[in-house]
Amino acid sequence: MRITSQDDTCEVTCVHPEAVERARAALPEPDCVGRASELLKVVADPSRLKLLSALHLGELCVCDLAAVVGLSESAVSHQLRVLRAHRVVTFRKEGRIAYYRLLDHHVTALIESALDHASE
Repeated sequence: MRITSQDDTCEVTCVHPEAVERARAALPEPDCVGRASELLKVVADPSRLKLLSALHLGELCVCDLAAVVGLSESAVSHQLRVLRAHRVVTFRKEGRIAYYRLLDHHVTALIESALDHASE
């Protein structure tokens, strides 16, 4: 983590109006920022990120996920409910077995990017 020093701040106040206006125009709507922040908080939990990493390879049942990440089935089910409530994963039932997968390519890209960035 980088600590702020005097070297990485402006030494004089100087606003560039055109750049400020372009940046303001590109800002997402406040409700979109709120939803995105919530999504990032949800996937930031280490247990949930492990589950998402496992699901990155494809669909797994709750029992398999518990074995992969080393949590109880109950703990995995709880985390999956949180992820489902935030539209990160989806599931299907086959008899009495629930199979989970990442919801869509956006989630897949988010997980890939986060892990790629962390491993650099």
